[in-house]
Amino acid sequence: MHVKHFSPSDGPALDDVDGLTVLQALSDPVRLEIVRQLATCGGPGELNCGKIEVPVTKSTASHHFKTLSAAGIIAEREEGTRKYFSLRRDELERRFPGLIDSVLKATSA
Repeated sequence: MHVKHFSPSDGPALDDVDGLTVLQALSDPVRLEIVRQLATCGGPGELNCGKIEVPVTKSTASHHFKTLSAAGIIAEREEGTRKYFSLRRDELERRFPGLIDSVLKATSA
């Protein structure tokens, strides 16, 4: 059976995103936890949306993923009926040096 691979939906160009938008997206604890899981997942750097553990309903989680994508923080890739998310760490680091690491460190338990 052939599996069709889709190009990732990278969201907006980070040159078009301001720091306030990124910080507002990261200000929600659920979205911050999504970013934390993506930042520490290892391997290819992406996770199936079902593997990301969040304490909210599917529809609410979907809203959080859309917010992170619209802010340019995560990229989404579809493979069949599955969605995979990855942190746009390299791009974010170029646009906002040290931001993701600083936010994750400052908010760690």
